[in-house]
Amino acid sequence: MFKDFDPLQGKRLEIMNINGEIVAQKWMPKISDEKIVEAYKTMLYARIGDLKAVSYQRQGRLYTLPTNIGQEAAAVGSAMAIEKNDWMVPAYRELGAWLVKGATMRHYFYYFGGSEEGSRFPEGTRLLPVSVPISSQLTHAAGIGHSINYKGEKDVVITYFGDGGSSQGDFHEGLNWAAVFNCPVIFFCNNNGYAISLPRKKQTKARTIAQKAIAYEIPGIQIDGNDFFAVYRATSEAARYAREGHGPVLIEAVTYRRGAHTTSDDPTKYRSAEEEKEWEQKDPLLRLRKYLESKNLWDEKSEQDHTEESTADIESQFKEYEQFEGTPLEDIFKYQLEEMPDSLKSQMVDMRNFINRKEG
Repeated sequence: MFKDFDPLQGKRLEIMNINGEIVAQKWMPKISDEKIVEAYKTMLYARIGDLKAVSYQRQGRLYTLPTNIGQEAAAVGSAMAIEKNDWMVPAYRELGAWLVKGATMRHYFYYFGGSEEGSRFPEGTRLLPVSVPISSQLTHAAGIGHSINYKGEKDVVITYFGDGGSSQGDFHEGLNWAAVFNCPVIFFCNNNGYAISLPRKKQTKARTIAQKAIAYEIPGIQIDGNDFFAVYRATSEAARYAREGHGPVLIEAVTYRRGAHTTSDDPTKYRSAEEEKEWEQKDPLLRLRKYLESKNLWDEKSEQDHTEESTADIESQFKEYEQFEGTPLEDIFKYQLEEMPDSLKSQMVDMRNFINRKEG
């Protein structure tokens, strides 16, 4: 597959069009109807959870958070294509991938409510906490991949970043290390068109992100990131390639974040209503729903029932979050090192004094 979609040829993997029609049967992944329905249900759940979280933030009940609307196929499709024992090293805009990997909306609310509980996943869940610094997580993924090789294991690592992240030093360090040491890492770029407010063409002169793989002598592929089947197929191929010991792969998923960069951002300042309307037609949920309806696997009642069940479940988890008494101050400091050094002890005292003064 990677030879067929050589980045230097300017090709993009597209399997399903915006009408939900399969236009490249040759590349259609082998996936059961049940799993496709499961994917759609997860994408719909993630959409509802994202909109709910933004609403709660606007009410002052959560801190600043990134929006996910429009990128559900890239998140869910890629996460479903790896195995349960594989590692996931996220950025901060992969709610759907989180859910597939075993996290819950409760974790999401805790994290963006400022609690360490949001990074305390069930035992055995190979999911690292959110990484807010841009692309720092890519070197973490390369390190985990290196350890997998050192231990002689067969797991793979998937890590996420944005198109702006590909201009950071950690991107190059992560890819270089993984390539030199043949680490089993899938570098998954969500190219959503903007590095916060900066258009992609102004933050890198590369024609595609996938082309950057050439410099490291590893496979790179550009895919339609709003096409669930293209995401699933490309990630499955990358996982197989890495698991067989061939090393890392760079995937560029061309998508669009329909919401703001974060709830502190105003996208109307840097993009047009026409552009947003154009991408609304390419919405990943609409496309997959049309496909399922054409196969009689989904209908209006299924949509309504799942929406109501998801909404009730998410609201219940948010209620649980709001009833939580909060993370002890010590938790913020004591997990960084085995023994807390004096510098951290001093910071903890300063923080406690600040809170005491603030609360009077």
